[in-house]
Amino acid sequence: MNYIRQKLSTRLGFFSLLLFLFWLKTIYAYFYDFQLGLNSPFEFIVALINPIATTAFLFGIAMYIKPSRLFYPIILILDIVNTLLLYLNVIYFREFTDFMTISTMTGYSKVNQGLSGSSLALTMPHDIFFWLDIVLVILLMLFRFIKIDKRNIGFKGSFTITSLSILLFTVNLSLGEMDRPQLLTRTFDRTYIVKYLGIDSFTMYDAIKQQHNNDLRAMATKSEMDDVLKYTRKHYAAPNNKMFGMAKGKNVFVIHLESFQQFLINKKINGKEVTPFLNSLYKNKSTYSFDNFFHQVGQGKTSDAENMLETSTFGLPQGSLFTQFGSDNIFQAAPAILKQQKNYSSAVFHGNVASFWNRNSVYKNMGYQYFFDSSYYDTSGDKSLGYGLKDKLLFKDSVKYLQRLQQPFYAKYITVTNHFPYTLDNEDSKFKTTNTGDSSVDNYFKTAHYLDQSIKEFYSYLNKVGLLKKSIIMLYGDHYGISNSENPNLAKVIGKNPDNWNDFDNAQLQRVPLMFNIPGKKGGYVDHTYGGEIDVLPTLLHLLGINTKNYVQFGTDLFSKEHDTIVAFRNRDWVSTKYTSIGGTIYSNKTGKELQPSPNQRRIFNKMQARVNTELSFSDELNEQNLLRFYNPSGFTPINPSDYNYTNGLQKEKGKETELGKKSTSIFSQNKNHSTKALYKTDAPELKHYTNGNSKLNNKKQDLDN
Repeated sequence: MNYIRQKLSTRLGFFSLLLFLFWLKTIYAYFYDFQLGLNSPFEFIVALINPIATTAFLFGIAMYIKPSRLFYPIILILDIVNTLLLYLNVIYFREFTDFMTISTMTGYSKVNQGLSGSSLALTMPHDIFFWLDIVLVILLMLFRFIKIDKRNIGFKGSFTITSLSILLFTVNLSLGEMDRPQLLTRTFDRTYIVKYLGIDSFTMYDAIKQQHNNDLRAMATKSEMDDVLKYTRKHYAAPNNKMFGMAKGKNVFVIHLESFQQFLINKKINGKEVTPFLNSLYKNKSTYSFDNFFHQVGQGKTSDAENMLETSTFGLPQGSLFTQFGSDNIFQAAPAILKQQKNYSSAVFHGNVASFWNRNSVYKNMGYQYFFDSSYYDTSGDKSLGYGLKDKLLFKDSVKYLQRLQQPFYAKYITVTNHFPYTLDNEDSKFKTTNTGDSSVDNYFKTAHYLDQSIKEFYSYLNKVGLLKKSIIMLYGDHYGISNSENPNLAKVIGKNPDNWNDFDNAQLQRVPLMFNIPGKKGGYVDHTYGGEIDVLPTLLHLLGINTKNYVQFGTDLFSKEHDTIVAFRNRDWVSTKYTSIGGTIYSNKTGKELQPSPNQRRIFNKMQARVNTELSFSDELNEQNLLRFYNPSGFTPINPSDYNYTNGLQKEKGKETELGKKSTSIFSQNKNHSTKALYKTDAPELKHYTNGNSKLNNKKQDLDN
């Protein structure tokens, strides 16, 4: 005991004690309060070591201070401040399943919404653990078990601590990059940074990013918005009169087909269709399908696809718009436009955590009224995969919320089962797939088949409750499923020679399906028009009878005679009806061979490239500098995100029904206040094992009943 007392009575010993105690409560928070999703021993080890480097660096600042009367108060203050940061994140996470950003801390309304009022209710008895160590250390000092050490370790010793902490952080960052490449540049979930680098590193990273964002915005001027407006107005394509308003007043379902590529449509494996139900929709006379429709995502992948779908602006050249600017940007997004123009309610159904891709912040800025994330579903056991609730269960379990939405509504379903690495339990799929030797390729067809079955079951329910003929269902693939490096293994399956596979083949394989299914309508067909995800919003709005001329959109209506058929990829490559440009090399779409352009052709291609560059540059300026704050089109009011809160969604829906009374248009109300859940039929094997005793009780205590 005397030995321990002597060691703790030195500055280095005191520093080590505080470091150990803070590491201990951080790890406690990691495993007890935060949902970090530690899925492997490697991630477990990285999480154990990540608090050490930044805490040592922070506490090490005090080691440079010579007077003992300053050293001890300052290192304790650093400990208290760091503990406060950790604890505020614990409280915030309990409410929002997310970590506090700098904008959350500095923005009064957001902090007020997130931490006051409900903060007392969010506290738990074990929270004393976060503060008990500080109290004990101070008591040990007051009772002189820990004595004041008037000797300092000198600049050399202090610098050694700083150097070692930086070295350890470098190792920590390298380990994180090994397991999650582009960890900092392609930030799709704040949880990942905390998991690999810790709370302090996340806060510092977010502060730097926030400052960068502020600098970009500070330099922005209204004249830059005027340049963007001039371009988008000139680029605008008037709607096709025959198609304009075809789906006026209908509910809108957006079904996000995760990682779903066009080659899956009508594809057979071992004589069996991979996606028989989607194939039937694709060829249906009530469906307008596109077979030359391309994804245009960058590093933001799914979030980029969502952004293009909702706003008709591109993702960023690096990273994700959702995570970098989504918390602060002003959007002219589909949910807000539909609400303000046609009084649509809106909701997103997704079986992953709300913070993934920063959706819980972005959706508020887009004007989504409800977000039913994983906290609203039972994701326990084998019901969930790495990216959330399995699709059959998502569609089925969403009924309790869907049936309460006021019509007309705009409802988006984000599926996840057909996501890399395409793993499914054997009982989920009996589809006999390929045998290429590449597990990603082989399993891709199995998960796609499962997704197809999920959508068929959902359609059956929509038909039973009478929603099918009241709705337009838009189905689209968000991005590639098989990467370029694996495409040669896919080649034989789709009838190509892997030995001749090249960049042109990779580009052509970026086609994803797009279908506008309007049950009850006739005249549908497969459209060969070239287009991309940037074109979805103006096309959809025109089908709903909403003119888009005053909105800032970089896409054009796919049905319009004025539609721009040059499809820009995020890396500035492009594809058009006749030609494809990859890294400046031009290919003929007809032959797939590289062209040697004539001087006249080269001038034409240069103009096409300039158009792509201009479009992408203007979109980047708009989003990076938040230029929409300078422009309010007639009939549109910018969204105030503080008006939205995604907790207790079902209770809010019920409250709306009560408020409207007999004027309520929800399916529940129209069904004489009876649930329609029993009408949903699924063969999901997990339900055979389901018992009430295994039902998940999440910390938000969301209402899972009718």
